[in-house]
Amino acid sequence: MPVKTLKKFLDDKQIKYVTIQHSIAYTAQESAQSAHIPGNEMAKTVMVLVDDQMAMAVLRAPDKIDLDLLREAAGAKKVEFASEQQFQGLFSNVDVGAMPPFGNLYDMPVYVEENLSRDKRIAFNAGSHSELIQLAYGDFARLVEPRVASFARS
Repeated sequence: MPVKTLKKFLDDKQIKYVTIQHSIAYTAQESAQSAHIPGNEMAKTVMVLVDDQMAMAVLRAPDKIDLDLLREAAGAKKVEFASEQQFQGLFSNVDVGAMPPFGNLYDMPVYVEENLSRDKRIAFNAGSHSELIQLAYGDFARLVEPRVASFARS
């Protein structure tokens, strides 16, 4: 989803958001630093396979996924990280590793780390390594309807 498509989606839903341009960064922590956003408010999207179905796991920039906890939360037999080759074709006009956490627009489930769901605002890559979108977590949750669970380690 190009940034324009995401912005149009948010505009159509009358969601208030801020676009933040920053120097090119390839990790969520680098993006947060470059954009002067606290790491706890920066959401990163990690692609996973949940019983061989592609899904998004969304968590705070400094956190790491515990696959066993995510497997339990998803009620799955197997959860593993997806390789870039497995998902790069799913997101046209989006930089690999900069997918916005809107799995609902790609027909895939979204799992959000419980800690992130407590934040008033979140920021995330908007499809590129140099632009973020920041909005109220409540708006994000209403649009995406993620499954909230505890699956991260600090």
